[in-house]
Amino acid sequence: MRAFERAGWRVNHIEGSHYILVKEGFDVHLSIPVHKGRDLGVGLLRKLIRKAGLTPEEYITFFRGKKLKGR
Repeated sequence: MRAFERAGWRVNHIEGSHYILVKEGFDVHLSIPVHKGRDLGVGLLRKLIRKAGLTPEEYITFFRGKKLKGR
């Protein structure tokens, strides 16, 4: 989830075990399930990356803790 926050997404609210993220200029939201001790599935992660308007390479950069210029 931290990678999405580095990409400019912010937690809008929490619904149960799902964090709802929003970003200015986007008409969509990201719903990220947060369950203690469990990782996101590969398919869900890919879908969230695509929905966030990121490439896998951009996501990896954010995941590693870096910010991209112009984002």
